[in-house]
Amino acid sequence: MSAHTLIGTGEHHVIALHGWFSDRTGYQGLWPYLDQRAFSYAFMDYRGYGEAIGAAGEFTIDEIASDVLALADRLGWAEFSLIGHSMGGVAIQQVLARAPGRVRKLIGVCPVPASGFPFDDDGWRLFSSAADSADNRRAIIDLTTGRRLADGWLDAMTARSLDSSARDAFAAYLPQWAGADLVHLVKGSPLPVKVVVGEHDPALSADFMRATWLTTYPNIELEVMANSGHYPMDETPIALIASVEAFLSQ
Repeated sequence: MSAHTLIGTGEHHVIALHGWFSDRTGYQGLWPYLDQRAFSYAFMDYRGYGEAIGAAGEFTIDEIASDVLALADRLGWAEFSLIGHSMGGVAIQQVLARAPGRVRKLIGVCPVPASGFPFDDDGWRLFSSAADSADNRRAIIDLTTGRRLADGWLDAMTARSLDSSARDAFAAYLPQWAGADLVHLVKGSPLPVKVVVGEHDPALSADFMRATWLTTYPNIELEVMANSGHYPMDETPIALIASVEAFLSQ
């Protein structure tokens, strides 16, 4: 079974997928505040991350979707909602494309859209060199949180990224999420969808969501999380989980 953490015993099942810079413990800031009576959460590691850091794989978005569906089957979850942070935003949409009848709701947290992300040359050089450069990983974390957070936090986030991901997996996933091309598979889905973005995230901004996610799904809402950048589960965890669970409970 895929490496995962299960929290809660509620009837509404939720699978949460992490971003490029962390394993499933990237959601750990939310764990003390989860409504364990209403929801059952499964936080899963991708191959090459966390407890699956040594797992063999192709390190593709489709492989993540296969592992999600296999995990749901083993848990006995016929239906479930999905949360995806950053790169995980692409992965949850791949699951939807593969098994639309099983997905109840989608929540993207600072999520990459189904069309990927259009890097310019400088951005691509920065991101594509991050597999081999701790300094560039730190620079990306600093950039995507608005260059406003403490040095100690940036150092800790960089260390977590290095410790929680295998170099080759980290490198392989980048073109997978940046070059995603799933719009034709999910466009027009009537599924309830919510996207949450941080007000200090300069790349995956509210305007970018309006041009991407909000043109893909007709039944979608957008929330801008105040005082947060790209990592609201670290920066504003209580506000984030309140928003997430209110939407799931509707």
